[in-house]
Amino acid sequence: MKNRVTGIGGVFFKSDDPTASKEWYKKHLGFNIDNWGCTFWWKDKDGKDASTQWSPFTSKTDYFKPSKKDFMINYRVENLVELLSELRKEGVTIVGDIQEFEYGKFGWILDNDGNKIELWEPKDEAFK
Repeated sequence: MKNRVTGIGGVFFKSDDPTASKEWYKKHLGFNIDNWGCTFWWKDKDGKDASTQWSPFTSKTDYFKPSKKDFMINYRVENLVELLSELRKEGVTIVGDIQEFEYGKFGWILDNDGNKIELWEPKDEAFK
């Protein structure tokens, strides 16, 4: 495989009050907040628009399971199906099945410390 991870797709963390967290970051750090958090836009190595999502989740979310951590990193990838196949061959734990939405495909793995990692093959044009 040429590239596995091409960038950070998102930073997700648990919050006792996600709404208050979003407002704090908006007020003090100038985040452009929406219902999901904040989307940062940038150019990839080929000059194409790309995004990174920042989102607080409720502290009671199950989305990070089976990890017991209060955060999850999302990494942008070029070919999710091929990458998950390679990772499976390498003995990496795959969590659940690939899910596909208008904004991309998602898959999940566990790292060596049991942290859940989200892999995202994005369709950035869906956000425009």
